[in-house]
Amino acid sequence: MDWLERVGSIRRWSRDGYRAPHKPLLLLYVLGHHQRVGSARLEYSEVEADLDRLLREFGPRRRTTSAYPFHYLTSDGLWRVDTPEGEGSPGPSASRLRNGRAGGALVPELTAALTEDPSLRDRIARLLLDGNFEPSLHTGILSFVGLELGRERSEVDRRRDPAFRDLVLTAYEYRCAFCGYEGAIDGLSVGLEAAHVRWWAFDGPDTVSNGLCLCPIHHLLFDKGVLGMSEDRTVMVSTRFAGRSAAAEKTVLSLTGASVLAPQRGFPTVSVEYLKWHTDQVFRGPAREPARTPAVGLHVGQGRP
Repeated sequence: MDWLERVGSIRRWSRDGYRAPHKPLLLLYVLGHHQRVGSARLEYSEVEADLDRLLREFGPRRRTTSAYPFHYLTSDGLWRVDTPEGEGSPGPSASRLRNGRAGGALVPELTAALTEDPSLRDRIARLLLDGNFEPSLHTGILSFVGLELGRERSEVDRRRDPAFRDLVLTAYEYRCAFCGYEGAIDGLSVGLEAAHVRWWAFDGPDTVSNGLCLCPIHHLLFDKGVLGMSEDRTVMVSTRFAGRSAAAEKTVLSLTGASVLAPQRGFPTVSVEYLKWHTDQVFRGPAREPARTPAVGLHVGQGRP
């Protein structure tokens, strides 16, 4: 049995690029548990809070519940659920799973395969990460689920266009499109990254029209939905973001309504299609209202000629 093929074909609700990483997140959580303690059964009531937080932090912007993947993953031949009364899930309801003392575990065949070939766990985890999340989120997800991976590059890493970063950084003249940061050490640019607007895992192309040059902190906040970009090319800051320090004000809140740096002439701006996808699927709206006075940000509407 090809477990990678089976994991890669897990059924997820999908419509117009909608992100539904519920099952992948549950599987990553279970793989972390397997790495630490083996194939012990996970009782829903004991892991519910963890799984709900995992979904809030790395799942879609829409409110959801961990009961859905806990129940529905059983249809993919990877996961089984039982209660003291026997095999089978009581349903996709948190209260039913909780009150029925439902618990889940990987199917015995997959557990045996992981025991026989420990590298399979890493390969499954990389497949789940690459197929559902931007690279900037991988470390945070792995840390949350307590899963340590080897250093081998994934197949998806090898398929990504290595020229994407250079193209995007060149287009934005090596400046963060949100805050204007630029820096170099020994003549080499440092602290700048190429961010996908529509995620690569969700058919986002490696093109300048789907890219932004961002510093690492604004890249991560963009991928986490704290920051977004409106169709009129201004920075959106989520009303759900809370930060009271001077650093939070300067780094995040002051960007509300600031103009996003445009690429230099000869390069396309970000496609509205990709902006809409990010706003719908990643940005944790609604956006904050800009201050009446101009926001403290880059305030640049055009790149250099």
